[in-house]
Amino acid sequence: MKNRKRHNYKNLKIWSLGIEIVDDVYKITDLFPKEEKFGLVSQINRCSVSIPSNIAEGSSRTDKSFSHFIDVSLGSSFELETQLIIAFKRNYITNTQIKKIEDKIAEFQKMTMSFQNKL
Repeated sequence: MKNRKRHNYKNLKIWSLGIEIVDDVYKITDLFPKEEKFGLVSQINRCSVSIPSNIAEGSSRTDKSFSHFIDVSLGSSFELETQLIIAFKRNYITNTQIKKIEDKIAEFQKMTMSFQNKL
C-alpha cells in the first residue's frame, strides 16, 4: 500500500490566511443591519468559514482528494467576494472595508492556486 502524505493544515499559510479572512468577515458582518442576521450575514459568515474548513478537512486525504477540497475552498472564496460586493452595493460595508478584504481574498486565491499546482 502506498504511503500517503498528510498535510498539517495548521502549518499551511493558506489555512492561516483563511482564518484571518473569517475573522475579518465576522468583524464586518457584526455591523450589518439586524434584519440581515438570518440572510446575508448568515450566508457570508458560513461561506467564509467554509474556506479554511475545507482546507483542514482535505488535509487528511490523499493529494488528489485534497485538491478537490481546495477547489471547494477556492469556490467559497469567489462566492464570498460576490456576497461582499452585494453587501457593498447595499451600503452595509464601506469602500475601504471591501477593498481590504478583497485584497486579502485575492492573495488567498493566488496562494491557494499555487499550492494546489504543487500537489
